[in-house]
Amino acid sequence: MPEENNLSKNLEKLSKIADWFEQREDIDVEEGLKKVKEAAKIIKESKKRLQEIENEFEEVRKELSDEEGEDDRSGRE
Repeated sequence: MPEENNLSKNLEKLSKIADWFEQREDIDVEEGLKKVKEAAKIIKESKKRLQEIENEFEEVRKELSDEEGEDDRSGRE
């Protein structure tokens, strides 16, 4: 799995960005903008990965449901 789509690492990166803002009394606007853009990119990647994970879970659920249906049909024969 590509590192940029690792949810745990993405959450860690977002936490560091949030900490960066919290630790500043005076925030440089340019640097702040860079951090916001970085966070937006990470969030977008994370949403994409979450959708992929959701799809994978759905596929597993369907496979299990199909197998149960086959078991029910074979048991009735």
